[in-house]
Amino acid sequence: MTPEILALTVRDLGDTGRVLTATGEIDHDTRAAVRDAVMESVDAGRTRVVLDVAGVEFCDSGALSAFVEAHRRTEAAGGWFRLAGASGRVQLVLRLANLDRILQLRPTVAEATADL
Repeated sequence: MTPEILALTVRDLGDTGRVLTATGEIDHDTRAAVRDAVMESVDAGRTRVVLDVAGVEFCDSGALSAFVEAHRRTEAAGGWFRLAGASGRVQLVLRLANLDRILQLRPTVAEATADL
């Protein structure tokens, strides 16, 4: 049995907020789990989504694709998507792809959810 590459936990905040906490790796093989969790959130009326990536050890272009899709999906529903707790490595990947200019990044989940 192989260890789980990505674990996602869900916590609802208020009427429209949701925090998804990711631990492990977000890559080509696991990006669908992130995408699906965001889609399920929006479908449930949770249009303000924070993805806590403090526990993410690795991300690649698959993660970036999932982040952009989450951003588009939540904004189309009148909400927003924020990343919280990105490590230096994750921040570097976002910066190299210029996604730090598009995505909302917050140092902590508390700061990302302050207006919920």
